Amino acid sequence: MHLFRRHVLLSLLGLASGPAFAQVLNSPLGAPPADGTGTGPMGVPHGQGAGVHSPQSPIAPLPTRDDVVAWSLLTDVRTEVKTVAKRKRVVPVYPPEVRALDQRRLKLHGFMLPLEPGENQRHFLLASVPLTCSFCTPGGAESLVEVRTKTPVKYRLEAVVVEGKFHVLDNDPYGLYYRLSEAEGSR
Repeated sequence: MHLFRRHVLLSLLGLASGPAFAQVLNSPLGAPPADGTGTGPMGVPHGQGAGVHSPQSPIAPLPTRDDVVAWSLLTDVRTEVKTVAKRKRVVPVYPPEVRALDQRRLKLHGFMLPLEPGENQRHFLLASVPLTCSFCTPGGAESLVEVRTKTPVKYRLEAVVVEGKFHVLDNDPYGLYYRLSEAEGSR
């Protein structure tokens, strides 16, 4: 992989020290409440999920669409610690509904996170919420899909729809959970 793309991908996923190290996430809002309500200070949700779309964002949130896979399904994944190649790693555990999507051609709707400079992108991350900081991911690995396209897709701030072959990843060296290959821009 081109060195610049590899560095950007590793940085976005918090794995800049190397793919063998699992990412440890913590929240500046503190730990989840012991009462099990699922929300912390200021009503911000904790745990797995598609990230939080900031109400101050100038970019509109994704509308509900019946022709695309919902992020609520893709983010419904839990993690557990397993020993892989004599190292402890955090690995995804997918529900059967997500596993059933593997190797199927489908559409996704999300926000582009370019991995290369330029207006036309062939390799990028698709996120469930827009990027609000060029140094931060908008959510965890469950809310990102690596996309490789047949033909370039023009970068834009607004959401895009891409269609391609979906892959559920069990042991990706970059910590990704999903990939869309042979993708094309769609409407």
